[in-house]
Order: sequence, then structure tokens, then C-alpha cells
Amino acid sequence: MYTAPPPLGAASARATNGQLTPRVYKVWKGNNIFFLQGRIIFGPDVRSLFLTVFLIVTPVLIFCALVARKLMADFNKHLGVCIMVFVVFITLVDLTLLIFTCGRDPGIVPRNAHPPEPEGEEGLTGVGTGQNPQFRLPRTRDVQVNGMIVKIKYCDTCMLYRPPRCSHCSICNNCVENFDHHCPWVGQCIGLRNYRFFFMFIVSTTLLCVYVFGFCWVYIIKIRNSEDISIWRAMIKTPASIVLIIYTALPFIFVAGLSLFHTYLISTNQTTYENFRYQYDRRANPYNRGICANFKEKFFTCVPPSRNDFRARVELPQAFPDSTVDGGFISPNMGRAGEELEIGRKATWSEAGSGLNMEDLENGLGNGRLETKEDGSGDADHD
Repeated sequence: MYTAPPPLGAASARATNGQLTPRVYKVWKGNNIFFLQGRIIFGPDVRSLFLTVFLIVTPVLIFCALVARKLMADFNKHLGVCIMVFVVFITLVDLTLLIFTCGRDPGIVPRNAHPPEPEGEEGLTGVGTGQNPQFRLPRTRDVQVNGMIVKIKYCDTCMLYRPPRCSHCSICNNCVENFDHHCPWVGQCIGLRNYRFFFMFIVSTTLLCVYVFGFCWVYIIKIRNSEDISIWRAMIKTPASIVLIIYTALPFIFVAGLSLFHTYLISTNQTTYENFRYQYDRRANPYNRGICANFKEKFFTCVPPSRNDFRARVELPQAFPDSTVDGGFISPNMGRAGEELEIGRKATWSEAGSGLNMEDLENGLGNGRLETKEDGSGDADHD
């Protein structure tokens, strides 16, 4: 087995020529897009965020200008103002939750710079012949979760055993803890650190649709009563209300259904990924602790801190000591011709020990701390 390299200090953040190494976000291997020098992280499809904001703000502006403003005159002063203030308030809350959802680390698991150290000889497969054979790490490991055995899988891209409920997003190219899904409307993965904000976002969007839809009908009925005409003629007199009623009814069906679906997922402590793939109704769910405990876990616990410091300086790794097993360890899929890999070929232990220079860093060192993982992180895959 290999010997772990010594801890890296702050001095290793400087190159041999005295210049500072780049920050983590500048050499990040994932497909994320960063703003404000790494303080905000988006997915690669961040442009869809602008479309989502447009679809939310535009009908609200039309409602305020052509419906709520006239309702302020029809109702008494305080009630009329409340109609306008409340729709603005809901919209601001909705947009804030949207930013919290798409602009933060969803729970990315830092990549390893090299395959993890095996916990034992069991499961190792010899590769190659001669005096320097290499050993392939086992594809899966068994871990115990709440008294049940769960299989965790090795990620060839991140060179780690994923934690339970973790999955690799092919769009962002990151392993994400408690991976739920990649949402194209917010342009970000939904995972451990932003799921609660995503849920509150779709619920507030549903409330906004109901609010605009309802007060458009209130305005139509006010016209009918004040002019003593049929409901159809009253609708003709306010085309903006008709457009808003149709516009809000269509997304309401989607976001209301999505809100109910995620309410069910929270009550049973599932993710969307697990629900579609594992079908816990056919077998026991090791994460389900009861409805009250499940909701408490999602909404009344602290959001865990990010595992990544995107603004930190990349630390230059020291040369790894030679492995005591000749040839070292390789990823489960390395060297298997014809198998589908998640991304390219990964370095073996012997290659990892050759050392890196600044050019290597600029070409894509994605892990800011280059930490050595010895805890056998795992995956949410149970098959």
C-alpha cells in the first residue's frame, strides 16, 4: 500500500518562482461557471436562469400595471395597496429563493488527485503480468446505513467512492451529495445544500401563479358587477387579465404538480433520482425515518458547509512516496477496452507520483486542496 503524502501547508500555495498559484475556481475541472471571483457558482447552463427570471417578472409587471393598479382604485385605500405590495413581496421572495438555489454549491464532493487507498486486500483484482502487477480497485463497496447494507460505487471521473445518495452529474461533471436532479430551469444541480431552497422556490412560484390568477378573476368580476354586463363582455374589457389567466394556468399545472411530488419525496425521504431508479415501494428505504423526522431533516437542520473553497489557492502537491506494492492501484475501469468510462483515462499511482508543475495546474487541477481521502466515500446506488 502507498504511504499518504505529508500535509500541505500554506507555503505550498506558492510556485517555485515565487508566484502565487491560481485559485481553485480558475482551474476547476467541473463544467461550472463562476462569478465574483469564485464566490458564486452556477451550472454550465446558467443562461436558462435569465429565461426563468423573465418568465417570472414579465407577468408580474403586467399584473401590477394593468390589474393591481386598477384594483387599488376599486378597493379601499389600505386593501388596494396590500394587493400590490403582496404580489411584489411574493415575487422578491421567489427570485431570492431562485438565486439561493442556482448560485451556491449544491453539495459537490471534491475530486481526489489519485485513486483512494484500499481498505484491505479483499476485492482487489490483479492487472498485468510480470514483476510489477497493478491492482484494480473493486467497483463497489458495501456500507451500512441505518442497519441496512447499501452498495456505494466508485467514480472514475472523481476517483473516489461516492458517499451514500451521491451521484455524478454528467452536465456539471461533478459528484453531488444527495443528488436529486439537474434542473434546466435554474441551470444547477439540486442536491444536499440547495434542495430546501429549490422546494421553497417551486412552492412560492405556485403561490404567485395562484395569486395572479385569482385577482385577475376578481378584477373581471368587479367589472361585471359595476357595469351590469355578462362575464364574457367583462373579460373582453380587460384582455390583460385574460392573457394572465391563461399564462398562469399553464405553469401552475407544472409547478403545483412538482410541489406535490417533492412533498411526497420529502415525506418518504427520497430523491427524484432514487424514486425513478430504485423504487423504494418494492423494498425498504434505509433513509426513511418517518414523516415528521424527514421534514425536520430537510427544513430544520443547518445547511452543511461546502466541502470546497473555490477562492483558495491551489496547493502544489509534493511527490508521492513510492507504493509498497509494485505497480500501484488503478481505478476499476482503467485498462478495460470497450467499456464506457465517465471521462477519459485516469492516472495510476505510479503516474500520480511523478509530480506536477505549474503548467499541469493551469491545464486543469480541479481540487483546491488535493486532499487524500481515506474514509471510503460512497454512492447512492443500491443496485
